[in-house]
Amino acid sequence: MRVFAAALIALAPAAAMAAGDHFAVSAAYVPPAKPRAAASVAVTFSANDPDVKINQEPAPRLKLDPEQSVLVDRQAPPAPHKGDSAAEPKYLDTSLPVAFPVALSPKAPKGEQPVKGTVTYFYCSKREGWCKKGTSEVAFTVAVP
Repeated sequence: MRVFAAALIALAPAAAMAAGDHFAVSAAYVPPAKPRAAASVAVTFSANDPDVKINQEPAPRLKLDPEQSVLVDRQAPPAPHKGDSAAEPKYLDTSLPVAFPVALSPKAPKGEQPVKGTVTYFYCSKREGWCKKGTSEVAFTVAVP
């Protein structure tokens, strides 16, 4: 039993790294700059491997947790993937956050409210010749006036 527990403890960091070994993903609520302006969720991707890039197409998507009642998703439906395999892929500039439009729900309780969601994105390594779909859970706080 001790050997089994020691093996689990030794493998835990490796298993945690497998899911997030290419990017650290974080999110923050950005309130509207002026009245009647749009709010957004800013998602930041920090590359752990400089060779791995996030594709512009298909674009990253944010799915808000259905259990939350603070934000309403205002994203346009996903654009159809053009899929021109001869074209050179284009990558996101990860020095800038990706903004996903949202609005405060009229039913949102006042005060600091936690919100969770899932970001889905596609990323590639040109050096190693592979592409993968990534998903990352995000959590952030929204100050509801």
